[in-house]
Amino acid sequence: MNDSRSRASRSFDELVAEAEEAPVEGWDFSWLDGRATEQRPSWGYQRLMSERLGRARAALDIQTGGGEVLAGAENLPPTMVATESWPPNVDKATRLLHPRGAVVVADADEPPLPFADAAFDLVTSRHPVTVWWDEIARVLEPGGTYLSQQVGHSSVFEVVEFFLGPQPEENRRARHPDDARRDAETAGLEIVDLRFERLRTEFYDVGAVIYFLRKVIWMVPGFTVDAYRDRLRELHELITTEGPFLAHTTRFLIEARKPSNR
Repeated sequence: MNDSRSRASRSFDELVAEAEEAPVEGWDFSWLDGRATEQRPSWGYQRLMSERLGRARAALDIQTGGGEVLAGAENLPPTMVATESWPPNVDKATRLLHPRGAVVVADADEPPLPFADAAFDLVTSRHPVTVWWDEIARVLEPGGTYLSQQVGHSSVFEVVEFFLGPQPEENRRARHPDDARRDAETAGLEIVDLRFERLRTEFYDVGAVIYFLRKVIWMVPGFTVDAYRDRLRELHELITTEGPFLAHTTRFLIEARKPSNR
């Protein structure tokens, strides 16, 4: 792979064409290696998830994407199920997880989850788009645990506001960890752990931003290169003259337990 300096010297049209052709199925961001950097949360979600899975009897991974994170777990429980709504991801996750003995269920990400009450002693999810807390509580057995790393409020809003302009406070506050705590407790779960971090992210060329917005489609809804070509060209010039575009991701870890007497 060429280094960032060689990419920075390439033309706007070359970078755009390359980013538009890149496949975006799954939840693997390796295409951005060398083109963007993101500081990782200190808690190490995959390690925590792997530890919990190694102790579980029956587990559910919600919104598994292409199955990459779950497949990275060292051990899976005897019963392992994952859900995913986007058909290309369902296919990719099935190919990746079936050899590990995990079943992938196509699910529309709308309640109810297609499982019986108290079906799992562990539910996990990394970066869910939506969280149906009542359903999580329902499918957990008494004493069961929900472990999730989620995108926090105002994450990468430097990118969002570059394209959409200043956002109202309700948009900036959406996905706040305090709201997750409230909703989990309303569903009858007890918070075991809740941690939040704001992390440095840099984009080294405009192609990296295009790829990111094509993949994380809710950041700039309806994003296409044609719709934002002029703004993308301004961003290309900004990176060329001033260096990497700096943004900040936000992440929080939440662990909740269903009371044993519930």
